[in-house]
Amino acid sequence: MTEIERLSGAAIQTVEELEALYGLPGETSLVKELDHVIPEYAAFIEAAPFVALATSGPEGLDCSPRGDLPGFVRLHDPRTLLMPDRRGNNRADSLKNIVRDPRVALLFLVPGSGTTLRVNGRAFISVDRDLCASFTVEGKPARSVTVISVEAVYFQCARAIRRSDLWNQDKHVDPSTLPTPGRILEITSRKSIDGEAYDREWPERAKASMW
Repeated sequence: MTEIERLSGAAIQTVEELEALYGLPGETSLVKELDHVIPEYAAFIEAAPFVALATSGPEGLDCSPRGDLPGFVRLHDPRTLLMPDRRGNNRADSLKNIVRDPRVALLFLVPGSGTTLRVNGRAFISVDRDLCASFTVEGKPARSVTVISVEAVYFQCARAIRRSDLWNQDKHVDPSTLPTPGRILEITSRKSIDGEAYDREWPERAKASMW
């Protein structure tokens, strides 16, 4: 028997088993969830320069980082969010998923705040010229805009952020201790990509294609 097989023997099989282990959610865990964005929740959206976007499609799940100027996700109305899409690697995994399965989940992070904001809903991708132009930065409009219909919104308490000590600069990792993107590409491409050249050229390439 392998270690994984041994561990699977202790796997929880039913929701009832899970609830017996963890108990039921308290009142505060339930009353915070709404089907629309109130001003107090809007404050987090307007301050957030980063959001993780989770989607689902035929090939499986995807979770993609989205970062831009603070408040880049726009509150169109209490039940609708607008999120611009910028230049990237053109994999478009999240957007492909949304085209085929509109369900999305977002996790907003605000630097310095332990509280995060979660939004679940359904989305579609718009290429309306005026809408994309309204998200112009440095003369470049959004490539597309994800229009999100809010179905659930609620805050997440600070335990995870506090446990991770995420915003403590004294705990930040020295990037030089991690493999560089170029090094990873050199290995995964079996040296068909020059890793050192990739890392050397990336800053200027990114600067020219940021928006």
